Amino acid sequence: MTKATELRAKDVAALEKEVTDLLKAHFGLRMQKATQQLTNHSTLGKTRRDIARAKTILAQKKKEATK
Repeated sequence: MTKATELRAKDVAALEKEVTDLLKAHFGLRMQKATQQLTNHSTLGKTRRDIARAKTILAQKKKEATK
């Protein structure tokens, strides 16, 4: 789980990489769920929230840069 303070310390490029990594991880978890290999279903929700958190901070940083 990534904390917002850790994400805010990163630059835009690092945040974009973080989002793509989280999306890949979420896809892998969804495939595990589909094949009934996923044992801890709460990781899906946690990953989804991490993606939303990273995307929110990324949008804030991009908006800040355009000001």
